[in-house]
Amino acid sequence: MLVRRERATDVPAIAEIHRAAFKGEVEARLVTALRASDAWLPPLSLVAELAGRVVGHVVCTRAHVGAVPALGLGPLGVDPAVQKAGVGGALMHAVLGAADAMDEPIVVLLGHTGYYPRFGFEPATTFGITPPAPEWGDHFQARPLSTYDPKTRGPFAYAGPFNDL
Repeated sequence: MLVRRERATDVPAIAEIHRAAFKGEVEARLVTALRASDAWLPPLSLVAELAGRVVGHVVCTRAHVGAVPALGLGPLGVDPAVQKAGVGGALMHAVLGAADAMDEPIVVLLGHTGYYPRFGFEPATTFGITPPAPEWGDHFQARPLSTYDPKTRGPFAYAGPFNDL
């Protein structure tokens, strides 16, 4: 498996992966809207290739905790034909490593409480970060990176396209 940055030629495959992984258009449209926004961070849009075919995608975009820049992770999508084969894990490790290398302080996501803790995610409220929707509870998770300052606390705001879902 090869994990690398997204290329322009990957865009159709990325959309198809999200359609298949999430059984609908929402996540594919979200990635398209994020790509067109000022929150898009090209080094943090990664794909996984198997035998030269794109089979997974993950992206982090600019978000904020209060006024402090942060990252919002998602969506993470893997072709259903290769799910549970380590593709999602490889993408997660790669995007977290890239974000850390870029001196990003923290990554926040809304996701499954049985999956993301293996990558160091904990309920965001542990860090004093409040979700946009209180009912998200422990599904709203955060992972501090090397430059994280524990004084960073407050409400989390995703990139604008997330608000248009």
